[in-house]
Amino acid sequence: MHAVRFRPAAVLVALALAALSLAGLAWPASAATHSVAGSAAAAGRFAASAPAGCHEVFQPPGTWVVVCSHGGGSGGGGGSGGGGGHVACQLQPLSPAQIRFLGLPKAPKGEQWAAVTCPGKQPFGGVTLVSRTTGVPTISPRELMEYARGLLHIPATAPATAPPLRKDGLTGLPEWYWIPGGWGPVHSPRVTAGPVWAQVTATPVELSFDPGGGQAGTSCHGPGTPYRKGATTACSYTYRQSSATQPGGRYQAQIVVTWRVTWAGGTGAATTDGGTLDAGLPEAYGFALRVAEGQALVTRSGVGQ
Repeated sequence: MHAVRFRPAAVLVALALAALSLAGLAWPASAATHSVAGSAAAAGRFAASAPAGCHEVFQPPGTWVVVCSHGGGSGGGGGSGGGGGHVACQLQPLSPAQIRFLGLPKAPKGEQWAAVTCPGKQPFGGVTLVSRTTGVPTISPRELMEYARGLLHIPATAPATAPPLRKDGLTGLPEWYWIPGGWGPVHSPRVTAGPVWAQVTATPVELSFDPGGGQAGTSCHGPGTPYRKGATTACSYTYRQSSATQPGGRYQAQIVVTWRVTWAGGTGAATTDGGTLDAGLPEAYGFALRVAEGQALVTRSGVGQ
């Protein structure tokens, strides 16, 4: 589950725009709501429907939090190219009465004021200037990135181990771990406002094993190697002590996928901005592991002679 916070200023605009309706200053019948697809919405249809799995929660004194838990990418580590899609924020021109109510200055020549509407129950994203000729808003890709980040879904870690999960391990026996089902980037929907766009991507960069009990773990790059007889792997951990002295007689272990979260944005076909949002975002899978003492097999020659 992921969340993005709207700036309080945007919330104040939302409250002011809501007050317009109470004051009888409805959207003019001639006002068209433009999306990136070029369609026009009916007058007064300012709020778009929320993406599946997303809702917004108001946190006093002035913050709206968009919470999204819908899918993207496959379970088990997020197959390559997961997520994606498209969310279009709409640009709706403000009427002269609305501009006066909000106390906005006169728009520069060739531009007009418009409200930004991104999908969600609390639809207002603020106001922006829009070119009358090109339709390009002054909203930045970085501002759209804040919304796109709230739509990013990083799949839950679903690892495999050998010995299998829920089976006992043995001291001296390597515990293999790996991520089945793919290993690759997942993407947020591409969020647009007119030709301005932004998208956030999470890429798995490291797989690690935390054995629990205060012991140092191991890590490897890539998804690991499924166990098979005769194979080798860089993704394994060997317990040297049993779990008999641990609470409940088990180690509280974790397998962790570390993700690098980046973003890109621009106008039209051009990418003009971007960067790293989180160089090491961990997604952990915890489990209790009983580790028994491995019994050495001792042979004696000459017995009975």
